[in-house]
Amino acid sequence: MLALDQLVFVGLNGYAVALDRDTGDIVWSNDQMKSGYVTMLLDGDRLIVSTNGYIFCLHPLTGDILWQNTMKGYGSGAPTSLVSVRGQSSQDVIVQGAAADTAAATGTHAAAAVI
Repeated sequence: MLALDQLVFVGLNGYAVALDRDTGDIVWSNDQMKSGYVTMLLDGDRLIVSTNGYIFCLHPLTGDILWQNTMKGYGSGAPTSLVSVRGQSSQDVIVQGAAADTAAATGTHAAAAVI
């Protein structure tokens, strides 16, 4: 089994898929989501997936559903955002990537500032 940092998560038409970041091979695929646009948030040891008003919590290493919530009465469609204390925003990832690139180029260890 691959480590969490070796996976890339993709959501397509009701599917949640994990790919090996080095080979692009499918590690796992979950087709139990409802169809439609898929929004994802890696929240530490959980992958939060939303599609058509449904929220799923998946185990990021296996794709198994840990829990689900139909969000009854809140409508349908993909949310505009998913946020958690453990999850990172896209801006955090950009800042960390830039710090890692700088450290690799200079041969130093640099800590990324979190915005």
